[in-house]
Amino acid sequence: MAWTLSAPSPLTLPISSTDRTTLTADTVKCHSAWRSNSERKRATRIIINASQGETNSDDSDNDSPAFNPFGFVTDNPSSRSAIQLPESPAEDGNVGQMLYRIEDKGREYGKYIKCGNLVWFVRRTGSPETRRGTIVFLHGAPTQSYSYRNVMSQMSDSGFHCIAPDWIGFGFSDKPQPGYGFDYTEKEFHEELDKLLDGLEVKSPFFLVVQGFLVGSYGLTWALKNQSKISKLVILNSPLTVSSPTPGLFTKLRIPLYGEFTCQSAITAERFIEAGSPYVLKLEKADVYRLPYLSSSAPDFALLEATRKINFTNTLSQIASGFASGSWDKPVLVAWGISDKYLPQSVAEEFQKGNPEVVKLNLIEGAGHMPQEDWPEKVVDALRLFF
Repeated sequence: MAWTLSAPSPLTLPISSTDRTTLTADTVKCHSAWRSNSERKRATRIIINASQGETNSDDSDNDSPAFNPFGFVTDNPSSRSAIQLPESPAEDGNVGQMLYRIEDKGREYGKYIKCGNLVWFVRRTGSPETRRGTIVFLHGAPTQSYSYRNVMSQMSDSGFHCIAPDWIGFGFSDKPQPGYGFDYTEKEFHEELDKLLDGLEVKSPFFLVVQGFLVGSYGLTWALKNQSKISKLVILNSPLTVSSPTPGLFTKLRIPLYGEFTCQSAITAERFIEAGSPYVLKLEKADVYRLPYLSSSAPDFALLEATRKINFTNTLSQIASGFASGSWDKPVLVAWGISDKYLPQSVAEEFQKGNPEVVKLNLIEGAGHMPQEDWPEKVVDALRLFF
């Protein structure tokens, strides 16, 4: 018996005009139509998900994604649920509504303090009269003192007085336009920090904790110039040697014109944090880190200006030689998140070898570039033991 094959005839569904108006996802799962050769016999399958109310189109000849005007955030996990393209954009959140939703977040333990011509946002926990002493926490770029909130709370419970300012140009502190009283140079950051510590009446010597790039490095160079004011120093993940890699963010910011474009992003800080850590920020945390960048363009250009003013090689050379044997004699603890995707563990080990009698190394498993955010409990354990 001979069998012959013929092209399939178009598939039709016996649906009345009434049925067409009441058709739901529960009654039809898939509808495929064969098209003519002139249409290249392309088949399109439409799947309707009744439980989620979503419709996905799968084109067998074209796998390119549909245009998404917010595609720049889709590779940043914490941003996916914050910036979306709704079915009715006018009815969903815009930047103004996002600001209204989060404008009161992230100011735990903080208040505004004017020193000289600039206003700092400063977090404080514990009593200045404590016998345990004062700890000053300095953050890095492009983040803010919010990263220390949990560490500060737990250290004050242990009897310490804790202070964590947002550097000028970052977080909730002033962000002056360059050329109008502040030009984002190392010298000016040092001078303004001196004014702040005097205004807060911080008694010397105190404990100092420093973390991060750029202004974090300025915290370390400030320490080199004020060794007599410091009792003990703790360094969380920071560039410490001339071999320390520079993250791509800072490299891009230094490129003319391209830097101006790169800096104007509401998710700069949270993207930077997630890229250096094994974890994804929860939305409520990401809200705080993006808030300054949503409010205005001032923090974007402050970051841009500070990045272009720093000489990374010279600054790291100062740090490496300044904390070496014969130059620095105060106790130093390097508490290092070993899952840091910016700075390898070898940076901390090389730094310790430069002054092994003074520098102790504590490796923190499970933490990335910002141990105080990734695993504050382990940072607190290290601080309590060291202090």
